[in-house]
Amino acid sequence: MTPMEQRELGRTGRDVSVVGLGTWQLGGDWGEVREADAFDVLDAAVESGVTFFDTADVYGDGRSEQLIGRYLKERPDAGVLVATKMGRRVEQVPESYVLDNFRAWNDRSRSNLGVDTLDLVQLHCPPTAVYSSDAVYDALDTLVAEERIAAYGVSVETCAEALTAIARPGVASVQIILNPLRLKPLEEVLPAALAAGVGIIARVPLASGLLSGKYTEDTVFAPEDHRTYNRHGESFDQGETFSGVDYATGVAAAAEFAALAPQGATPAQTALRWIIQQPGVTSVIPGARSVEQARANAAAAAAAAAPLPRKTLDAVRDLYDRRIRAAVHGRW
Repeated sequence: MTPMEQRELGRTGRDVSVVGLGTWQLGGDWGEVREADAFDVLDAAVESGVTFFDTADVYGDGRSEQLIGRYLKERPDAGVLVATKMGRRVEQVPESYVLDNFRAWNDRSRSNLGVDTLDLVQLHCPPTAVYSSDAVYDALDTLVAEERIAAYGVSVETCAEALTAIARPGVASVQIILNPLRLKPLEEVLPAALAAGVGIIARVPLASGLLSGKYTEDTVFAPEDHRTYNRHGESFDQGETFSGVDYATGVAAAAEFAALAPQGATPAQTALRWIIQQPGVTSVIPGARSVEQARANAAAAAAAAAPLPRKTLDAVRDLYDRRIRAAVHGRW
């Protein structure tokens, strides 16, 4: 297996690779993925040095967890930390976030993954009030005490939610959208997490593929792909699809970003390298639907990949300020 830089994932006390693997796509929400292809992607990621998988109990109604569980049963030597999420299987009201439900969701995820204790469980973008509930954190502490979970964190939609969670002493990690089209977390969230010793997991790093530079305004996505059915937030938070950026605006910004890629690096690798360089980031979790994508994503963390120069970092900021800030800055 190819070695990759490891960073401590906040209060879990465990190290994970700076490039992980997001597995939403393995559940089928980005179009159909055959089981054999999913195993090939997982294998390519591990062989490329990835030691961190991120999933959720609702990805393919548990299919993503099940695939990971079966794969890791065959690869006990992989040394992968698996983070899953819970909370999106019920009506999204604060009253749903109680210990009995946590135990039920936890039982299902442990069964899907084939483990007694889950490495890391994250609340899956719950209602904002949940982040301030003492009872919720007491319930999560109970799951730790019962050895159902080793650690817990949160996945958030807004910077305000992230800051609320970071202030809680039991929160090990915060997962948040961060990429060159979503810079707001740099202002307060990353510094606060760094100071508190909370891990930052950067999701939607390629803005749902926009930052790969492969899409145009004429690109058509499959009907079952969230980039078709959730483009305007019809099914869940709009920020999860194209980082909440209007598609035409995002395509134009992505084309400009692609021109910033250093020689020998793809636009996607450049976006991942930009995220890895941000102080406070623990791991970035791009998805991959093919072996080639998994290997290319992991290559962004290779020791030979030089940090992006200051002029590139400044150009990313300028691009965001000119094309994106007015459209999304106040929303997340």
